[in-house]
Amino acid sequence: MPDKDNLNNPENNTELDPITSLIAEFSDPDIEEEEFRNDFFQGLSGRRKKAAFALSVIWLVTITLHLVSWSIWIVLILSIFVTIQALRLMFASPSQNPISSLQPTDNLPKISVMVSAKNEEAVVEKLVNMLLTLDYPQDLYEFWVINDNSSDGTGIILDGLAQKYPQLKVLHRDNTAKGGKSGALNQAFALTTGDIVGVFDADAIASPDLLRKIVPLFAKENIGAIQVRKTISNADDNFWTQGQFTEMALDSYFQQQRIACGGMGELRGNGQFVRRQALNSCGGWNEETITDDLDLTIRLHLDHWDIEILPHPAVEEEGVKKAIALWHQRSRWAEGGYQRYFDYWRLILSNRLNWHKKFDLLYFFLVQYIFPTAAIPDLVMVITRHDIPLIAPLTSLTLVLAFWGMFTGLKRAKLEPKTTITETLNMMIKSLLGMIYMTHWFIVMPVTTARMSIRQKQLKWVKTVHEGVEFVNEM
Repeated sequence: MPDKDNLNNPENNTELDPITSLIAEFSDPDIEEEEFRNDFFQGLSGRRKKAAFALSVIWLVTITLHLVSWSIWIVLILSIFVTIQALRLMFASPSQNPISSLQPTDNLPKISVMVSAKNEEAVVEKLVNMLLTLDYPQDLYEFWVINDNSSDGTGIILDGLAQKYPQLKVLHRDNTAKGGKSGALNQAFALTTGDIVGVFDADAIASPDLLRKIVPLFAKENIGAIQVRKTISNADDNFWTQGQFTEMALDSYFQQQRIACGGMGELRGNGQFVRRQALNSCGGWNEETITDDLDLTIRLHLDHWDIEILPHPAVEEEGVKKAIALWHQRSRWAEGGYQRYFDYWRLILSNRLNWHKKFDLLYFFLVQYIFPTAAIPDLVMVITRHDIPLIAPLTSLTLVLAFWGMFTGLKRAKLEPKTTITETLNMMIKSLLGMIYMTHWFIVMPVTTARMSIRQKQLKWVKTVHEGVEFVNEM
C-alpha cells in the first residue's frame, strides 16, 4: 500500500506539465513488477493536469479534423474499428454459468459479506434481515456491517440487531477514520476470515440462494472476482428509475459479451464477490479513488485475474429518483472511470494485459469517454463553419449497439426462452426510452472532463440516499 504521508507531501508530489508528467511515468521494464507490487496507486498524482491534457488533445484533434481534407479517412478508420468491435460484441456467445449443485458434504469455502453503511437507518434493518436469509452453512458464513460515522440512528439500530443476531458483526468508525468507503472496507476486511469476500450496498436485495450460485464460479483458479447482475428495485417510480433499470440491463449485456470476447469483466460495487487471495495480492481497496469498484477492477486484471458475471439471480438496488441526484452520481462514476486510465495508463500499455483486454479497453474508452467529449468541439465546428458533423456517425453506431444491448439485456433478464408479441413490443419501447435516457452521458462526460481539468472532486464518500423500497419483480 502507498505511504499516504508521502502522497500528501507537496514536495513529493510536484506537478509537472502534462507531457513531462506522462513521460516520467515510464520506467525500466526490469523493475516494473517490483513497482507494481510496492505501490499500486503511484499514478494518482497529477490527475488534474492529465485531465487537462486529455481535454486539450480531444479538442485539438477534433478541430483539426474539421480543417484538413483527409479527415474523412480518419473517421472511416475509426468507424471500421467501432463496427468490427460492435459486431464482435453482438455475435459473441457468452458461456453458460454452471448450475449450482452444492451438497452438504462438499468442501465449501468460507464467505465473508461486508456492507459499509453511512446514515442508512431507513434500510439497515431490512438489510440485516436479508443477509440472515442467505442460504449457506452458518459456520462458513459471516457478515459485517460497518457503521461509517453515521449521524443518524444507524449505529444504534445495528448494535440492537447485533445483540439479537450473534452472526452479525458491527464495526463502528468515527470521524477520525480515513479512506471513505474504501477505508471502511479495508478496515473490516482485516477482521474477516472468509476465502471469498462479498460486498453489498445498504439498499441491496439479494436472493436467498445467491451464495450457493456464486461459489461454483470460483472453481476456476484464474477467477479473481464475480459481479452479480444488478437491477433496479423501484423501476416503476418515474422516467429516471426506468432509465436506470434499462441501463442496468445494457450493462449486464455488455459484461457478458465483453467476457465472451476475451475482454474485461468489471465490478459494480453492489453484489461483488472477490477471492481473498486476489484482494491480498493487489493490495485491497484503493483509498485514493472515488470509485473503489472500478479501480479494483483494473488492478485485478493487471494482476492477471479474470472477472466473471453471474446473470441470475440478480441483486436489486434503489435507483435515484431525481435528475440532480442522477447527475451527481454519474459525474462521480465518470470521474472514477477516468481516474483508472490516468492512474494506470502505463501498466495498461505494458504486457500485463493481453491484446484482447487492451482492445476491449480501447473500444470502451473511445465509446464511453472520448466520443461524448469530442461531440462538443464537433458541434462547435458544425455551427461556426457549417461543416458536416464528424463524430455523429461514430456515436450513431454506438447508439445502435446500445439499443440492441438494452433489448437483449431485458430479454435475458426474463429467463423464459419465449416472449409474447406484447412483451417484445414492451421491451422495444423500454429500449427506445432507454436510448433517450442514455443521452445524459453526452452532457456528463464533457462537463466532468472539463471540471477535472480545473478542480477534482474531494476524495470522500459521497453516498446515494436510500429511502427503502419493497421487493419487486424485474419485469
